[in-house]
Amino acid sequence: MSEKLFYAIRSEDLNSVKEILKKDKSLINVKDQRGSTPLLLATYYGFEDITDFILSLNPELNEKDGSGNTALMGVCFKGHESIAEKLIKAGADVNETNSTGGTALHFAAMFNKVNLVKLLLKNGADKTIKDNRGMTVVEQAENQGVKEIIEIFNSN
Repeated sequence: MSEKLFYAIRSEDLNSVKEILKKDKSLINVKDQRGSTPLLLATYYGFEDITDFILSLNPELNEKDGSGNTALMGVCFKGHESIAEKLIKAGADVNETNSTGGTALHFAAMFNKVNLVKLLLKNGADKTIKDNRGMTVVEQAENQGVKEIIEIFNSN
């Protein structure tokens, strides 16, 4: 049944996702072969309707995929601002770290997602967390030369 659920999510088939999860709510946090949960997959693809439905079932918000990334990290990488807002509102941990020590803020800064950097900082993201290389997100931004992000960090 989990294969059908992941296929429905990838196909952006909200009705099938609803039908499958209503029949078996235990699938809400099941993982696919890459370690993605339904929430991780729906948010990564930017499927807002499916994300909203999955969030209504109270999934584990900080579950990590095979690379150690959370749904919030994925949307910061992809730039899905409205989904990031929903995840934060639902209680996602803005300071959770992945297998390389990176946070959602590291992803937002690395990919020059200005609005996401602002959103994360407004919601308590810690710019002093160091990744496995010993770098803070501020140092990372300085190395990459992303001026607008550096200005935001300097003003916060």
